[in-house]
Amino acid sequence: MKRRDFLTKSMLASGAFMLPAFLKPFEALAINDITGHKNLVVIQLSGGNDGLNTIIPYCNDIYYQKRKNIGIKVPDVITLNDMQGLNPNLAALKELYDQGWMTIVNSVGYPNPDRSHFRSMDIWQTGSDSNQFLTTGWIGRYLDANRQTLKNPYTAMEVDDTLSLAMKGEYMKGIAVSDPNKLFQTTREPFFKDIVRDHEAQHLSEENLGYLYKTMIETYSSANYIQQTSKTYNVTAQYPATGIGYQLKNVSKFINSGLETRVYYVSLGGFDTHAGQQGQQGRVLKTYADAVAAFVKDLKQTGKLDDTLIMTFSEFGRRVEENASAGTDHGTASNVFLFGGKLQKPGIFNDAPDLADLENGDLKYKVDFRDVYANVLDKWLDVNNSDILGKQYQGLGLV
Repeated sequence: MKRRDFLTKSMLASGAFMLPAFLKPFEALAINDITGHKNLVVIQLSGGNDGLNTIIPYCNDIYYQKRKNIGIKVPDVITLNDMQGLNPNLAALKELYDQGWMTIVNSVGYPNPDRSHFRSMDIWQTGSDSNQFLTTGWIGRYLDANRQTLKNPYTAMEVDDTLSLAMKGEYMKGIAVSDPNKLFQTTREPFFKDIVRDHEAQHLSEENLGYLYKTMIETYSSANYIQQTSKTYNVTAQYPATGIGYQLKNVSKFINSGLETRVYYVSLGGFDTHAGQQGQQGRVLKTYADAVAAFVKDLKQTGKLDDTLIMTFSEFGRRVEENASAGTDHGTASNVFLFGGKLQKPGIFNDAPDLADLENGDLKYKVDFRDVYANVLDKWLDVNNSDILGKQYQGLGLV
């Protein structure tokens, strides 16, 4: 068998084992036809963040009755209004709140909640009902819905080594890039170059390209564009030396260099606080808040905050009552945070959770997370939310 024929025919069999984990590209798309110049940054807090110890209902006696050991004491709360306040480890967010760059949505969840990390995360990432199993993510379906006008790569990017389900559509996928220089160097290795040269020499049509073959060709082109474009801008703002600090600094670099990406996805773990919650949650909340504050102020300084919307979510909250290990177990509803320069309803969007009206010891959700998505899709990404979510959701007027 000729070497060229071997490469063409064996790509699906051998290529998968030779690709680094961070090569998760997606099909091409045309940015300006879809979203203009708006950027969406999704921050996932993995593990199930305890919303009650994040936004504290410090004037509610039930909160302190249920949390004798882990409740945040009143003098430590950073007050936002006469009922609710920030965890002291979120101090860096207070300035953003005061500037009108932050919206807090309480009691966000969905009907018949699932307490499994994996299943609940799938529900949030796909936008499904709790009894519905989807294989495509809500951002991936956003890409699918616009595939007729998609021409250029890298519109949806996860700043990580692997691609989340949220970013995977049936026809289109996002790209995972933790380090643009590493991606570029890997695609310039002899194996990649041989594949690209072989493709060009044979003038293969799209129908004759295997999926992996096509993916690698697109990755080769994407890597060059991402590396060449992003290196034109140097981030001068100071970011914390943490994983999420590095991720958001990269997002700033991508946005400010003019990269034609419109959806970014980052994540932070460590929120599964079954024991010793105050210390553990406090550390990851501070890590989160310091990085987000640096990012938002950086975007404000560079004139990009009005064109950027940041959304933070977790797969579920925690049970209202503390457990015997000074922690909390898997619960239901929690907070969603939005940050940006064009928020329509900055501040606290709705009332604190009703601790006197629980369901088997858990919070009752008051806002369906898909109503939040609907608002983002309709008003920020400029698509009809029913095309993405499968039915029409009302939206909340947040953006």
